[in-house]
Formats: sequence, C-alpha cells, structure tokens
Amino acid sequence: METDYTGGRAEKVSAGRLMVAQYVMTAVLAVLVAGLWRLQVLNTESYRAMAEQNRVRRVPVLAPRGKIFDREGRLLVDNYPSVSCFLLREQMQNATADLPLIAAGLHVPLDQLQADLKHFQFAPRYQPIPIKQDITPDEQAFIEAHRNELPELETLDEQRRLYPKDGFAAHMIGYVGEVSEEMLNDARYADYSPGDLVGKSGIEKAYDPILRGQNGSRDVVVNSHGREIGRLGETPAVAGKDLRLTIDLDLQRVAEQALNGHNGAIVAMDPHTGEVLAMASRPTFDPNAFSIRIRPADWTRILNDPNHPLLNKAIQAQLAPGSTFKIVMSLAGLQEGVAQNMHVFCNGGASFYGHYFKCDQRHGMVDISHAIPWSCDTYYYTLAERLGIGTIAKYADEVGIGHKTGIDLPEEASGVMPSEQWKMRTQHDKWYAGETISVGIGQGAIQVTPIQLARALSGIASGGVLRRPHVVFAEEIPAEDREAYDEMFPGSSEKRIALDAANWETITDGMAAATEPGGTAGASHLEGIDFAGKTGTAQTMGHDAASRLGLHGSLTNAWFVGMTPRRNPDIVVVALWEGGTWGADAAHLVAAVVNAYVEKQRRLAGNLPPVHVAPTAVTMMPAEVGQEPTQNESNSGVNVHAQ
Repeated sequence: METDYTGGRAEKVSAGRLMVAQYVMTAVLAVLVAGLWRLQVLNTESYRAMAEQNRVRRVPVLAPRGKIFDREGRLLVDNYPSVSCFLLREQMQNATADLPLIAAGLHVPLDQLQADLKHFQFAPRYQPIPIKQDITPDEQAFIEAHRNELPELETLDEQRRLYPKDGFAAHMIGYVGEVSEEMLNDARYADYSPGDLVGKSGIEKAYDPILRGQNGSRDVVVNSHGREIGRLGETPAVAGKDLRLTIDLDLQRVAEQALNGHNGAIVAMDPHTGEVLAMASRPTFDPNAFSIRIRPADWTRILNDPNHPLLNKAIQAQLAPGSTFKIVMSLAGLQEGVAQNMHVFCNGGASFYGHYFKCDQRHGMVDISHAIPWSCDTYYYTLAERLGIGTIAKYADEVGIGHKTGIDLPEEASGVMPSEQWKMRTQHDKWYAGETISVGIGQGAIQVTPIQLARALSGIASGGVLRRPHVVFAEEIPAEDREAYDEMFPGSSEKRIALDAANWETITDGMAAATEPGGTAGASHLEGIDFAGKTGTAQTMGHDAASRLGLHGSLTNAWFVGMTPRRNPDIVVVALWEGGTWGADAAHLVAAVVNAYVEKQRRLAGNLPPVHVAPTAVTMMPAEVGQEPTQNESNSGVNVHAQ
C-alpha cells in the first residue's frame, strides 16, 4: 500500500490551465520581440536622430546687418563684434543654486535673472534665454572657467550696431532693439525668435527687411557638460544689404551743429528730386544704448522726459507754422485774383468781427510785394477775411498741408488743415468767421510738420511741382519691393498744381526780399547767394494765460523756410526752434546750412579752391566707425557761420 507523506492528496495542474499559461508566455515573448524589432528595425533612423541630438547642438550664426552710408559712400553706421550669453534650461540642474553664482559672475542683478526665467517659463525648454549681451572678456573667462559647474551657460558671437556719437542723426537713422512679445505675435515678424534684434525706429525700422539679412547655423558636437568638442557642418549666414542714403554728411554736420543747444528740427531737401540732404532733431538720444538691452529704469526715464527725446521733430512735431503760412496765403490770394490789387493800411492792427487783431509793427500802406518780406499781419488778416476758410483750405490742401508727405520713415505725422468740414467732423461744431483771421497768419488750429512745410513751400517756389521726400535712393530697394514700400508709406504723391508765372515771380521775389536789408530775415543775408525765405513766429500760449500760470520766458516757436535760388531752388531748408523768440532767429540756422551747401557746390564745380576749416563740435567722424576718411572728406570743411 502506497503512503502519502504530505498529509494530503497531491494536486495536478489541469491541461487547460497549462495551455493558457503557455499562450500568455508566448504573447509576452511576441510583444518583446515586436518591440525589439520596432526599435532596431522600423525606427532605427528616428532613434538614431534622437541620440544624435543628445550630443549635437545647433548653434545659430547671426547675420550682420547691412551698413549705412551717406550719398557719397561715407560710412554712417557700422557693426562691431560682440559676444552674448544665453541660458540653456535643458542643461540646468539646480536653478536655485546656480542663479546666484551666474548673477555674480556676469554682473547681472539676481532679480533680473529670475525675471528672465519667469518671462520664458512657458516657452519650450530647448529655447535659449538671452541673459546678457555684449559681455566683457572677464565674463567670458568666467563662463569658460565654470563649464563643468554651469553647463547651462552658452555664448554666441554677434555683430552689434555701432552708431555715431552724441546722437548724430539718431532720429533719422533710428536704432535696433530686442524683438518684443507684441511684435512676435504679429504675422509680419513670423521669422523672428525671442532675443532677435529688429529695427525699432527710423531707417533701421523702415528698411529692416533689407538690412537684416538671413541667419545661418552651425552643428557642433558637445560632451555631457555642454562643451563643444567638434563640428559637423555649417549653413553660412547671409549678411544684410548695405544702404546708401540721400543724406550729405557735410550738410548733416552743419545742421547738427547749428541746432546744437536748441530744441527743434532742421531738414534740408532737394526739391528737384525729393532727396533729403540733412535731417536733425533735438533733443536727441544715443542709439548705442539700445544696441544692447536697455535697463528698464533708463527706458522709463526716456519715456517720461518732457522734452520727448525719441520724437523725430522733423516729421512728427505738429505745430502752428506762424507766418511761414503766409506763402500759402499769398498763393491763394494771387491765384484767386484778390491780392494783386489789394492795398491795406497797417496802423498796428485791425478789427474783424468785433475783435482787434494786432500786428507787430505799423507798416503803413502795404501791397503784396511788401506784405511777404515785411510779414504784415494786418495785410494777411484782411486777405483771410476776403478769401474765407474754404478757399484757404483748398490751396493749402493742394500743397499738402494737413497730409503726410509719404517720406520713407515710420510714424510720420499728418498735421492739421482746419476747415468747416474738419471742425464739424472733429469737434461737432460750426466754423466761426473770426477763426479764419487767425488761420490767415498761421495760427489757430492749423498744424504742420517741418518736412511738410519744406515740401509745400519748395513746391510753390518750383512753379507748382511737389515731389515726395525720401531718405534712401530708389535703386537701393530691390525692384520687387518698391511698390510695397510706396504702399508702406502712404502720403502725398508727386503732383503739379497750376501756378500762374506772374504770381510765381511775385511770391519768390517777395521771399528773396525777406533776406535783404529791411526784410524780416535781413540779418541772415548771404552775400553772393540768391537766398530767399520766409520767417515765422508762432505763439504757443497767450501772454495773459501764461501770466496766470506763472510762466516766463519765450512763449513762441521760431520758424524759417529758406532756399536757393529763389525760383526752381536746388535746396530748401526748414528750421524749427522751439522757444525761439522770432523767426529771424531760426533764419540764422537755415543760412548756415544754405551757405555750406553753396560753398560745397562751388568747390565741386571747381570755382573755389578747397577750404580748410577747423573741425566742428560734432564728434562723429566716419573713421571712428570703421572707415578711413575719403578724399572728399579731407576737403569737406564748411563755414557754418551765417553772414
């Protein structure tokens, strides 16, 4: 008899359960085999690429921006080599421990680093964070010495903008800055990434697509600490296109110095072509401060400055033109057949609609030939009453008052030309006849910009031909982009207005008489130069109102529009001196630029030997930004003192 030593009956596994276990084991093995096959056969290339990414890093190669030259090929804006530092979050192990060391080594405030990390917290982790631009050699040495401790720090070679010193031509040239979040959300900036530099104002902004170029990249092999140990390949960057401006560096120097110490603007233009020869605005700013990331405190200080240093007053200041508008009034009066035989006795003012309007002097009997050089307010009060606001607005509109000129610079202002329709549209009120009297001498609601005034008055002096101002030669713009640029800067197109020859001569002769002895700008007479122009003194606040507010000093803006020769001028120059006492003060500024222009043209024509003049106070020189002076520069001294 067989004995069971286990104390119970032995259990046997059923054949069904054994079969299920075998199927499960077979399925598991099948899954494992399939997985291995997928990893090693199907997705070999994909996983190999992922593995390569663990040791291969794509480093951007930034394209240098195109350089900017004046009309004669003299360098205005250059680039200089720079190194920036970025933070690679994928390499960061302990932000709490690393940030204080990084802040100390790179001389960056800790709270700024923390703010940068917070700003990019929702960005992909592979996206580098720019933490300091234009780092010093000592800071580069710090990064190299701490490669093992701080593998998240990476450097990048860049080309940064080098602008002229002391804000020379800053408003026209503009500046570059880091692309903002708002811009990145705009489809026009779809090709930009955080940290990229973009034109923010002036030519830098207007022609950014041309100046920018195309970035490249370089694939480098890195070790586990992020140190580069080899290179695999490179896609070279394509440098931005250089731009040649219409600006004449010699005239720009004179304009800058003439305006130095005054708030306002000077703009010079060739009426035959619309080429802007000089453009200066004060107060100015240093665009080099924007080439690297500007500190928030500095940016706030600039924005809150009551003098608005970022405002390009040549195209953005909208102010009453004062008596310079009398040229438009003369055009309207003569073309309408009213002014030719109009004689007005000026006894220091006259009454209109129950109100007495003053004139600065008692001119006696005045006709149109004397009204322009004497700038008699009483004459133009009377002319305004006879013409009416509708006729005045019609002629002002024809010469572009109240309209953008279409200059190829961003944020141009349009000015204001009041009319009955304008007042009803903007103020929902009717026009009162007494308002027309003030408009007749360039006061009241009328507002112009210096560039607008330059185009209007030079157009009249050119026999009714008005051309669109521009700061870049058309041939500098790719042919396929020219139409787009015309649409980008809408404004007054090239146009002609019918102007009777006799009226043209009357106006231009009157402007020439203004710069002769007895004229309002007689002190700015230029001997041997057919110099014509018109002064303007625009009151910014009534004396009674100023007294109530306790304000003292000049309550006027001084204007002058000058040109040579008087008919079909080769150059027109407008000066705005904010706080200037009389238009005659601004005439001295214009005379300096006109005199410099004529002297240069005579030298170029061989009529005068080269003149050596001591360097001006302007510190910007092309040699300072990477180019040796040309032969033209060595003989480009100009006399900046008006006679």
